[in-house]
Amino acid sequence: MTSTTSSPALDTVAVVESIADLVAGNYVFPDVARELASLLRNRSAEGSYRAESAEELAEAVTEDLRSVNGDLHLALKHHAVPVPRERGEAALAAMRREFDASLSGVPRVELLDDGVAVLEIAPKMFPLAWAAQPLAAALSLVAPARALILDLRRNTGGDPDTVAFVCGYLLDGRTHLNTMVSRQGEVAAQSWTPPFVPGARFGADKPLYVLTSASTFSAAEELAYDLQQLGRAEVVGEATRGGAHPRDGWTVHPHLELSVPVARAVNPVSGTNWEGTGVRPDVPCDPEAALDRALSLAVARLRGPAAASR
Repeated sequence: MTSTTSSPALDTVAVVESIADLVAGNYVFPDVARELASLLRNRSAEGSYRAESAEELAEAVTEDLRSVNGDLHLALKHHAVPVPRERGEAALAAMRREFDASLSGVPRVELLDDGVAVLEIAPKMFPLAWAAQPLAAALSLVAPARALILDLRRNTGGDPDTVAFVCGYLLDGRTHLNTMVSRQGEVAAQSWTPPFVPGARFGADKPLYVLTSASTFSAAEELAYDLQQLGRAEVVGEATRGGAHPRDGWTVHPHLELSVPVARAVNPVSGTNWEGTGVRPDVPCDPEAALDRALSLAVARLRGPAAASR
């Protein structure tokens, strides 16, 4: 596929050299970083990146970036619209366009049979500064439900702070969710549920199901994984894509953003993460059937002897 953004200003040698420098200096695994930087420089010297457009270069470089360890957060992303130069701003600009076009990331809130609610969060876990109000409204709305189905099948990632915010409505008390470890092996940050959330909580005791698909990625995977590891939710659907490393972004050309993982996630329960494996569902099924399957599980649980005796 070619792009209308091709330009004589695309100096592939200079762009690839800047990418190699950034990967070498920032990728979470230093040994792999050096190997990737060497690979990119060798491929450039061989003339492998004689792309006619920024989009073609993005495809070729991304393939090489992922050739060593398959890290899906490693990418050279093409943007049809020129992107800001500041670090991290390209991804935010693209995400803002999605936010404005998606009912603020909460496209569905519905009450189903037997008092079971479904809440879909998609297409992203948008930055908390934008998403807190719509998410608080949606999560408060479903708080009285007897059971909740959280639909992440179309969610492709976003902000870990938003993950913690959502978990705050589904757990009681402050809970440690995740630790970020830097490339130097030091604790870079920890993620905990907030001590306060606006509105009503669904709480930690009622049935909770999380729907996933092979499109579920990154921060959406973290939400599913955190709740699964804590024993709070059953995951229903198919294995997720498998991207656990938090990333940062650099603009290396007006239409190109380099995405580089800069840390690794460590779950306090499992001691590991979902990188490369995805979140494995407790109830595997076709993602198209996952909502019906989760609803049947919820209804059966609510109608069971334990529920009837309360």
